[in-house]
Amino acid sequence: MIALIPARGGSKGVPQKNIKTLHEYPLIAYSIIATLKCRKINRVIVSTDSPVIAKIAELYGAEVPFIRPSAYAQDTSTDYDVVNHFFEKIDTEEVAYMRPTTPLRDPKKLSDFIDFFYENKNKMTGMRSMHEISEPPYKVYKIENGFCKGFFKDYKGVKDYANLPRQIFPKAYQPNGYLDIIKKETILKGDTAFGMGIMPVITEYVTEIDMEHEFNFLDYQLLNEKNVLLELLKENFSD
Repeated sequence: MIALIPARGGSKGVPQKNIKTLHEYPLIAYSIIATLKCRKINRVIVSTDSPVIAKIAELYGAEVPFIRPSAYAQDTSTDYDVVNHFFEKIDTEEVAYMRPTTPLRDPKKLSDFIDFFYENKNKMTGMRSMHEISEPPYKVYKIENGFCKGFFKDYKGVKDYANLPRQIFPKAYQPNGYLDIIKKETILKGDTAFGMGIMPVITEYVTEIDMEHEFNFLDYQLLNEKNVLLELLKENFSD
C-alpha cells in the first residue's frame, strides 16, 4: 500500500497549518512518521503545491515526486481532484489517504485497517474511518429567514423531531481522516473519490485540526500524555 498525504500551502483557518509546529514538530511530521512505521505501507508520498512543505516533508522521510498544480490546491479543490492527479502520476490500484489534520494515529491500527480493506476490497468502492458522534443529524438546525429549520421533513411522521430524545435516533458517525482508502477504479468511473459503496472502520474519537484552539488542545494533550508518534519523532529527529 502507498500512502498519500495531501498538504496544500494555502490554509486560511490556520495559516501554513500543515507545517505549523505541534509540540516541537511540524504538523505533517506526525502523519509521515505514522505511515513510515506502519508495516502495511511501503511508500509515503506528499502531494503539495508548496516547495516549503515539500522540503519539510522530505526532511521527515516522505517522497515528493511531483508538485501539485495550483488548480488542485484551492479552497474548493476536492479529494477527487487531489487523488485523480496522484493516480495520473503514480501507478497503483489504491491509495491510503492520510490527512495531516488528523495527526495522532496508532501505526498498528493503520495496519489492521489496511488488512480489513484487502479482506473486503471487492465489496466496496472505498473505505473511510469515522467515529461515533454524540448528536445525530436530526438534532441539528439550519437557519432560514431568521428561524430555525430542520434538515429533514420529519422523523417517522414527527415534524418537531429535533426535540425528541437523541437515544431514539440511529447512531451517527463522522468521517475523521484517520485512514481513508481510495480505489483507482472508483476514481476512473466518475467525479467521486469514494463512490457510493463506502465501508467504514470505526476509531476512537480523534481531534481534527482546523482552528487554532484545536492546535492548543492537542499540544496540551501531548504535553500530558505519552504518545507513540511523539516518541518516534524524538527518537528519529531530535537535535
